[in-house]
Amino acid sequence: MLDVPTPIINYLLNLMIEKHSLAYLLVNKDGSLSQWGGKLAAYGFDQLQEGEKVEKKVFFLEGMLPLNDDPIVILRMKTEYGICADVHIFSSKDGDWVLFLDATLAEMQLSVIQQSINESILMQDKVTKIFNQ
Repeated sequence: MLDVPTPIINYLLNLMIEKHSLAYLLVNKDGSLSQWGGKLAAYGFDQLQEGEKVEKKVFFLEGMLPLNDDPIVILRMKTEYGICADVHIFSSKDGDWVLFLDATLAEMQLSVIQQSINESILMQDKVTKIFNQ
């Protein structure tokens, strides 16, 4: 394991929590909510109740939990509220953790790159048509 000084770990943790709107859920193996926190409202999850089945509030988790072994990462998933989130799901002795990290900026950057590629392809098609005439 890396030997990282505590100030660096603290800085990175604060950066992740603040800049990426960290939110989390802890789901028992029976699918009921156990704990939650962070900026869940930003992702559209509110009025959660302990013991409530998670699929009632977080529809996309239906059929994904309980998690067997390997973690699941869903990159740039769009929420109902327009926020793009990276979703990390992993298991622990306490249950299955579902983490939400805001990926809106990464999605916007990818969109700009895709748009540039599309424009380049269109330009190349135009040049090819002109040369073929």
